[in-house]
Order: sequence, then structure tokens, then C-alpha cells
Amino acid sequence: MTTDHEHTTTTGCGRDGTLGDFVRVDGMRFLVGGRTHRFVGINFWQGMNLGVDGPGGDRGRLHRELDRLQRLGVTNLRVTAAAEGPDTEPLRMKPALMTAPGEYNETVFDGLDYLLDQLGRRGMRAVVMLGNFWHWSGGFAQYVSWLDGSEIPYPGDWDEFQEYAARFYQLEQCQAWYRDHIATVIGRDNRYSGRAYRDDPTVFAWELANEPRHFPPSWIDDTAAFIKSLDANHLVTTGVEGYAPNSGVSFVEAHDGPDIDYATIHIWPQNWGWFCPWQAAGYEKAKATALDYFDRHAALTAELDMPLVLEAFGLARDAAPYGDVHDPRSPVSRRNLFFKGMYDAVYKSAVSGGPLAGDNLWAWGGEARPGHGWTGDPPDEPPGWYSVYDTDTSTVEVLAIHAEEMAALD
Repeated sequence: MTTDHEHTTTTGCGRDGTLGDFVRVDGMRFLVGGRTHRFVGINFWQGMNLGVDGPGGDRGRLHRELDRLQRLGVTNLRVTAAAEGPDTEPLRMKPALMTAPGEYNETVFDGLDYLLDQLGRRGMRAVVMLGNFWHWSGGFAQYVSWLDGSEIPYPGDWDEFQEYAARFYQLEQCQAWYRDHIATVIGRDNRYSGRAYRDDPTVFAWELANEPRHFPPSWIDDTAAFIKSLDANHLVTTGVEGYAPNSGVSFVEAHDGPDIDYATIHIWPQNWGWFCPWQAAGYEKAKATALDYFDRHAALTAELDMPLVLEAFGLARDAAPYGDVHDPRSPVSRRNLFFKGMYDAVYKSAVSGGPLAGDNLWAWGGEARPGHGWTGDPPDEPPGWYSVYDTDTSTVEVLAIHAEEMAALD
């Protein structure tokens, strides 16, 4: 087991002086400029497309959302730099970034440039996903379909889909295309900031993929080493959920390689069958199960001697009184309790010298509403399921209090 996770990085001067240093790791701490760095973040995977100057984009909204999040104390956004076409397929981010292997929609790439530049101007950083196991951005399944022309078995039968998507790891041509995409992103020059991505401290870390499953551990290690060969400035992480049900993942083997800088976990009580919003009496048991999952992975990460980020977690709105957990009017009482529970666990670990160093709740919907496009829920899920809206004032307050408490630790 590898426990040497101290990586030295170079430093640069931020455009506004706030992001002059890259993030590095020393044991279970993130460091920026020699000081411990913790963050409170949010998932904003749609940021690239909102940054598009054209159909599908909305730069005015992007500015407003980033300003809102900045005021709340959010300093880290988890975003995607991978969306595979074609745009004729269902349940996708559209327009896609990569329209075919090695072919890009430059307007969408420009949207990513714009997003990162706007984050840097606000002193915010981004965890940048380079792929996706799931189909809502095209993902690994699209690589497989590109190679052999087969039809993607879109979920309905989740086991069939996962088996199909996992072929990605074994197909040499798919891996070559994926690595070409990684190299294209990392080496890209941002037209707004004038920096190559590899030289921009706005990037907090490169993430192999969103929720990779059923991979051979060698894929993690080899891909991370490839990224580090292109970019010595930035951290690399996995995007794995942990020992999630039916994921085929070894959390320890995914994170014990020499080029993985920190560990990640996700917690999904409803998706994993721990909680049903229509059976509210089961909430306390579900929360206890979630905290046990959290504690178990925190203990394993401490043994690995690296930071841990709770980078995706969410809960639906209350079913009562409207009978619709996707309705923006539905209360968020149990969601707020869940967020408070997770935030308290993160804080207690951080304040006691444990491995928890950051979190990104899922997901910011902001001023969007069902039917408006680009909520916090991917295109394959009901809009409003996990979205936090700008009008969810009680949830926003929970987030702001947590951000203030974490900031006080630095």
C-alpha cells in the first residue's frame, strides 16, 4: 500500500492575485502556499455548457450563479470537461463537446474556457471530470458504440448497461481515444485567460471520471500516471463512489497508487435503496447507514494517509404535501437534516485532524426550474430530483453556515 502522497508543485500568479499557488498534498492535508486548504464546494457539471456563447448557453446566468455561490462561501465547483456526442442520442448533454473521436465542437470548448476564466476571476477552483461511466454525457458507453457501431443499452436494465459501459476499459482503441481527449484538454490554451490548462491554478484537480465502476485497478494507476506525465502542476483523483452497492470497486485499490493524490466518496441513500421519500419514517435509519458508510471510508482513507473529499451526495425533497419530490414547492426538511448530518461529519473529521478536507454537494440548480434546462439533475433524471434552487433559502443557509465554519479552520 502506497502512503507517500506528498507532491510538490510549481506556483504561478493568478490573474487577480488570489490563485497564485497550485494545490498540493501533504499527508491528509491539502496545502496552498504552505497553508492547510479546505473547501466547501458544489456540483455544477453544467457549467461548461452554460458558458457557451450560443444555443444552449447562458453566460448571463452563469455569472449570476457563480456570484451567488461565491457569496455563500463556495470555493470549489465540480464540473465536466467531457461530453460525447452525437447530439441525436437521447438523455445527453447537448450540444456535446466531442462530436466524434478527436473531433470537437469548438463553441462548447470555448464555453469551458469561459467557465474556468470566470472561476479564476472569482478566486474559485474546479475539479474537472475527464470522463463519465454513465450515459448522460455520452460517457464510456459512447466510446464503445463509436468503436463497434453497437447500440447503447440505455438503462432500464442497469446491469446490462454497466456490463456494456465496462467494455471501455478493455478496448485499446477506446483507451487511445480517451487518452487523446485527456491530452487535448490538459494541453489546451484558454483563449480568455491566455493560459494552458496545465498551467492554470483554477484547476484544483483532474478527475479520471464521474463514478467509474467495474474497472481493473491498473486502469486507475495507468491513467493517473499518464495525466501526471502531461501535467506536474495539478492533483489527480478518481471520482469513485467508494464501496457502493453493485459497483465492482475496491476503494483501497482505487486510491493506493502513487499518482492518486486524494480519495473520493459519494453517498446516495435513495439510489442505493436506503431511503424512500414516501416512507419518511425510515429517514433516521438511512442517515445512520450513510454516516456509517462515511466513517468506514474515512477510516480507510486515514490508513492511506491522504485527504478525502465527499464529492457527491444528495437527497430528494419531501414527498408530502404535494406527492411530488420533484416539485420546487415541496419542502426540504429531511434534505436539510441530511446535509447537516453530512456537513457535521466533514467538520468533525477536519477539526480532529482526520482526512476530510472538502465536500461538493449534489447539485446546484440555482435559478433554473424544471423545464428551463440545465438544472442540477442530469438529462436522464427527473429535473428537480436533487437540485438545490436559489429559492431553497433554508438549504442555502445550511450550506453557508458550513462554509463559514470550514473557513474558520484555515
